[in-house]
Amino acid sequence: MDGTLLDTLDDLSGAVNHAMRLRGYPLHTRDEYMKMVGNGVRNLVKRALPDDCKEDDSLVDAALADFKAYYTAHIDVHTHPYPGMQELVNQLHHEGVLLAVASNKFQEGTEYLISKFFPEIPFVTVLGNRPGFPLKPDPEIVEEVLHKAGLQKEDAVMIGDSPTDMKTAENGGIRGIAVSWGYRPMKGIPDLTVVDSAEEIMVELSER
Repeated sequence: MDGTLLDTLDDLSGAVNHAMRLRGYPLHTRDEYMKMVGNGVRNLVKRALPDDCKEDDSLVDAALADFKAYYTAHIDVHTHPYPGMQELVNQLHHEGVLLAVASNKFQEGTEYLISKFFPEIPFVTVLGNRPGFPLKPDPEIVEEVLHKAGLQKEDAVMIGDSPTDMKTAENGGIRGIAVSWGYRPMKGIPDLTVVDSAEEIMVELSER
């Protein structure tokens, strides 16, 4: 979702900077946060902390609590869909493609943003970071989506913006398509399909 369907970075970075500011720690730029996102918000907050604080679990947890309180209240101030993604999702739905979301964002935030920006799409499931479930690139989330959709691996495609997403697809035994507009540079990786627009995603899916 983040970096693929929605550009959430400004709201994420604003919330982490809020937690840093409360403690008098250095703030970070959008470009710096682009290198920190992707493995759940606890890891995001931990990476933003000064080096001598990163291994203090109680401090990380306290900063994470401040981040989540602020982020929950400001989750959609700047967040918006990437060009063409709402249209693409609607087109895929109307053509009978089963759709699901697999994110490392905390579950409540994932559900809220999907319901706001894609309110008419009956996703098979919307999965985020949930207690007791591993984060991507563990393939369990792929297996859960396939089970709920009633699909085989050869019928599924994972679209994402990061090496973590592509590793999740590989670990889950399904095809991966990377987008070029997300938070990680994906061009030039051998044997990886990278698309530059929502229209190119449709072309790739039509050629299956």
